[in-house]
Amino acid sequence: MRIPFAKMHGAGNDFVVINCLQADPVDDWEAFARFALNRHFGVGGDQLLLVQPSREADFLMSIRNPDGSRAEMCANGIRAFYKYLRDRGLIESDTIRVETLAGIVTPRWLGDNQVEVEMNRPVLEPEKIPTTLRGPVPLIEVQLDVAGQNLLVTAISMGNPHCVLFVDDPEQFPVEELGPALENHPAFPQRTNVEFIAVRSRDTLEQRTWERGTGETLACGSGACAAAVAAMLAEKASREVQVRLRGGVLRVRWPRDDGPVWLSGPAEHVFDGELEIP
Repeated sequence: MRIPFAKMHGAGNDFVVINCLQADPVDDWEAFARFALNRHFGVGGDQLLLVQPSREADFLMSIRNPDGSRAEMCANGIRAFYKYLRDRGLIESDTIRVETLAGIVTPRWLGDNQVEVEMNRPVLEPEKIPTTLRGPVPLIEVQLDVAGQNLLVTAISMGNPHCVLFVDDPEQFPVEELGPALENHPAFPQRTNVEFIAVRSRDTLEQRTWERGTGETLACGSGACAAAVAAMLAEKASREVQVRLRGGVLRVRWPRDDGPVWLSGPAEHVFDGELEIP
C-alpha cells in the first residue's frame, strides 16, 4: 500500500503531511508515525501532520511524534499545514480556523511563504499546564532538582506543556543530558517540552529546544512562544521579540497579558512522495 505525502518544514522543524480529508488511509497511526518519521527507514521528520475534516473549524490537524505519541499543538506545524492546504487549492481564504487538541488556532497568510498564527492565551495555572511545581503564579524561575542539579525553571502551557530555562549560552549548555531529564521529570505528569534560552537583548532571544516525544529539533514554534512569554513575564524582554533558533528566526508578540500570542515565520514545501507501507 502506498501513502502519498508531502515533506514540509518551518524554520527547519520538519514534517510529513498526509491528506485524510476523504478517509484515513491508515488504521494504526501510532505505528505508522514510528515508521514514517524514522530518518533511516522512513521519510524522516519531527512530526506527522494529518489533514482531517473538522466539525468545529475549517480543518482538524492531528499530530504524531516520532515515538508514536500524540501532540496537542505545533505552531511550526500549523504554518506548514496552512501552506500545504494553500498550495493544493484546498483553501481560498488568507485566514482559516484549525482545530487542534489545544483548541482552535488561526493561521493567516502574510505572503512570501510567511504565515502568522494566532495562538491561544498562555496557560499559567500549574494544574492546567500541568505541573506539580508550586510557587507564586506564574511559575517563574522556580527551583527544581534535576539529575542532581538545582535548576531554575519556568512552567507555561501554549496548549502543550513547556519548561523554560534561562541560560548564558544555549550552544554550550548540556541540552542532550538535561533535555530528556526534564522532559520526563515527575514534576510534569504529561511530560514536557524544554526550552533553553539566552536573552541577547530586549528584543532578541536565542533558543535550543528539546521536544517531548521527539528530541532536539531545529525549531519549535510553541516553544518559541513559551520562551518569549517567559522572558516577558520575567521582565527580561519587550512585548515583541525575535527568537533565533538553529533552523531560522521566528517572531513572537504578546501585546496584552489577557490576550493571545502571535507567532510568525516561514513555511516551506520540500518535496512530495509516496511511502510504501511494509
